Amino acid sequence: MAGVSDRGQGAGIKVFWFFFSKKNIFLPMPPLFTIGYEGLRQAQLIDLLHAAGVSLLLDVRAVALSRKAGFSKSVLCASVSQRGITYVHDRRLGTPKPGRQAARSGRTAEMEAIFNAHMHTEPARQGLADAIGLARREKICLLCFERDPHDCHRNIVARMIRAETGQAIHHL
Repeated sequence: MAGVSDRGQGAGIKVFWFFFSKKNIFLPMPPLFTIGYEGLRQAQLIDLLHAAGVSLLLDVRAVALSRKAGFSKSVLCASVSQRGITYVHDRRLGTPKPGRQAARSGRTAEMEAIFNAHMHTEPARQGLADAIGLARREKICLLCFERDPHDCHRNIVARMIRAETGQAIHHL
């Protein structure tokens, strides 16, 4: 039997609990990682993921294509899988085109407003539910382009996941 509890965690951090031989064993949730590949080579990104112990890379770009070598969906998937990391692309968690245009122009507040409205759509809500499920089972890292997570929608997604799981967020 497994579940989630806030018991014994003064900061409200949730923990998994498992029932074995009539004893509750509390294990802390793994951290939730995020990474932006801006300024990185593919090998550097994969080394960072591997060093952090990431088991699943969740690509939250609306369009998983890149002009930067090694960061388009099929090439990235093949490369991370060689290091034992699963790749999942979920476009439902990507920023709509007007939000991407706002982000490229440095209008972060506008991008956030567009993305927050998008997250009220049914596909985005389902994508978030799926991401929460992955985060509860795997040590995941959210991937997008922007180096600074505060200029990127992946930080919003990470905070939404944390609201459900209690996981600490670490930006690589």
